[in-house]
Order: sequence, then C-alpha cells, then structure tokens
Amino acid sequence: MTSDQRVVVIGGGLAGLRLAQRLGPAAAVTVLGEETHVPYNRVLLAEVLAGRYAPEVTALPAPGPALRRGVRAVRVDRAERVVHCDDGSVARYDTLVLATGSNAVLPPLRGLFEPEGRDLPDGVHAFRTMDDCLALSAAVRPGVRVVVIGGGLLGVSAARALAARGAQVVLAQQGERLMERQLDADASALLHAHLTALGVEIHTECRVRGLRTADSASPAFEARGSGGSTPGNGAAPGQRRVTGVELADGYRLEADVVVLACGVRPRTGLARAAGLEVRTGIVVDDHLRTGDPRIHAIGDCAEHAGQVYGLAGAALEQADTLAALLTGVTGEPARYTGTRALTRLTLTTEGDRSLDLAAFGETTPLPGDDVVRLADATRRTYRKVVLRGDRLVGGVLLGELSTVGALARTWEGGESPHDLFHLLTDDGGH
Repeated sequence: MTSDQRVVVIGGGLAGLRLAQRLGPAAAVTVLGEETHVPYNRVLLAEVLAGRYAPEVTALPAPGPALRRGVRAVRVDRAERVVHCDDGSVARYDTLVLATGSNAVLPPLRGLFEPEGRDLPDGVHAFRTMDDCLALSAAVRPGVRVVVIGGGLLGVSAARALAARGAQVVLAQQGERLMERQLDADASALLHAHLTALGVEIHTECRVRGLRTADSASPAFEARGSGGSTPGNGAAPGQRRVTGVELADGYRLEADVVVLACGVRPRTGLARAAGLEVRTGIVVDDHLRTGDPRIHAIGDCAEHAGQVYGLAGAALEQADTLAALLTGVTGEPARYTGTRALTRLTLTTEGDRSLDLAAFGETTPLPGDDVVRLADATRRTYRKVVLRGDRLVGGVLLGELSTVGALARTWEGGESPHDLFHLLTDDGGH
C-alpha cells in the first residue's frame, strides 16, 4: 500500500479509528463518522450514566483530519468505487472498510410505536450511543421509577448505573437468570444478590408484552404525582409518554422511564444494499475481506467463521490484523483466525458494595468435563474453571480478579494448567 492509496472507513467508533491510527501515513485515510460527538469509548457509557465519568473522559485518541464527523454514508457504488454521503458529498476509495457497528435491538412491544410511526414514546430510551446516555441521564433523578428490559451485560450495567443515581429500578429479564450467556447459575445468583442489595428489583423468566402510554396533556397523566413527569418536565403537550409496562402474565409495572437493553444487532444495511453477503453480520474471510476484494468489514458488523463478537477486544484485534494486512508490515499476509473473548465488568458502587466479574470460554461444562470451584461467602468471591482433559476451556470469576490474567493466558494459549490451585488463588496472577 502506498500513501496515495485511498482508504475509506465507514464508522467512527473503536474499530474504525483504531484502523486509521494503525494505517497512519501508509495511506490516504478518510473516516466517515455518523455521530457528531467526539469519538468515545462505548464501554464507558455506563460510568457516564452513573455520574462517575464526565462524557469527555470517554474520548478516544484524537483521530486528526482523517475523521469527518456528522457524515452518514447512504450508498456504496461498487462499480465506481464511491461512497455517497447524506450531505451530498462522495468519497472515492481504492479500499473500503465497513466498521458500521451495531444498533440497539428494539423489541416488538405493543405500544412501542404508533401505526406508521417511528418515534419512541417520551420516557422510552435505548442505551447504545452517547446521545442515548445523555438523554437518559437527563430523564433520571432520585425516586424516578425505571424499568430496564433485558438482563444481559447491557441491562445489568444500565440497572446498576441507574440505581447509583437514586432511581427506583426494576429489571425484567426474559431468561431464567442474569447474564445467562456469560455466567453459570451460581455466578448469576451472586450477581442477582449484589444488584438486589443495591435496591434493584429483579424479575427473571419475565417477558414484557407491551408498553402503557398516555397523552402527556391528559388528567390521568398529570395525576401521577411527584413520582412521575409532567409536560413541564420535558414532555410536550399531546405527546405520548410511557406510564408503565405490561408483562405477559398480565401484571403491570408502573414506570416513568423504560430502558430498552435487549441486545444489539449488526448494522448491515449498506452492505446488503451493495450486494455483499450478509447473514447475521457482513460475511468476511480470514483477511477480513467480503466477497468484493476491495471491501473489508471489521468490528460489531463483521461475521467471521459464523461468529459475530460484538466485543471491544475483538474489534481491536480485527483492526490491527487488517492494518497489518493492508500495509504488509508483518512481511507476510496477515490472517484473522478469531478472537478468544474475555467478558469483564466492574460494578462500582459506594462503600463496600463493588463487584468485579469476568467470564471466558465455555462456562457450562459438557458431560465428562471437570469443574473446579472455589467460593468464599465472607469475601463474596467465586471462582470456577472448566477443564476438558488437560485443557482449560472456560471460567467465571466474581469478586476478586487478581488471577484472571494468568487464567486467561492459559486458556488463550491452549496450555495445560500445571498448578490449577495456584492459578485460582489470590497470588496466581503474580
């Protein structure tokens, strides 16, 4: 690649900016970023929502003139190798990289949208972008009743942050336990107890069927009292505002604010419209290349070997691999063979109610696997690893993560853990 090669990156998030940074002067790079904010680390949004970080703390390294903020790509012309943008401009490319990320999933709830409408009721928020975070922060104050729909990583983070703001939080999870994709039953139970101690009311195996709304100018809406909002607090007269949620069993929960934390979905519309192969994500090979050799995809939107990761670690690894491939700095073609992802979450609260957790690999054993658990109720710690033969295939840690680095390295390297007790105890990471 030479400095006159035009690389256009669609997406100004973690993956796109990391790639631009790694390419440096090796190419003429243009990054099209749809959001107007200074690029930020999405992983830290929960800390902004909790009031612990100011938005500027989440800023990613300055991308320089390569980034065009507030510009949305609307069409890719593969024949002409041109990206058309919503401001009427075009960006010509020799290499195009789709780093379009993902959107929050909006569940099919009754009352979420009016017929032919696209606007959410006032008081209903997704939790995916900085705009979502700032709008939700403005809507929440001590005593406000909030229902968080979704008990995965995103929902748990949002519930904890809102509880820290003094809101009355109810978390509704359709599955049988919290963070069921990452945690086993015992670890999930400890997380459940931790959130409950923070004042979060948790309902598992609980499906939300619909929303209850009212015209913000109606007497019924205004009569809700000090716990609710009134048109003077942000709802325009005549606008629909959420008043609660309806569960599948007919039970109703009152709510001033509803947070949709039902997961994310890869943004693939541009790729699909351009005729590229899309399954769950944009299909790429070991060179992170689509069916068009001039177009690559990385980050949350990319699907490699049937896997869409949706994690920061995978996005960074893909960006680094693609940069090495495009620049040839490794001396041989780079290949992406997948990411062994570690999920880590710190639930920081006041006093002694903090909880750290980490999960990696296969946390649910198969028949014939060996499981080793260490639990300390006094210190509120829990550690579990799954062994398949002489290989470490997964683990969960809560409360004390000093050994997670050593365990993750053993897992990632496919090594045999020679002294498992040492790895599981507090000095195992040193």
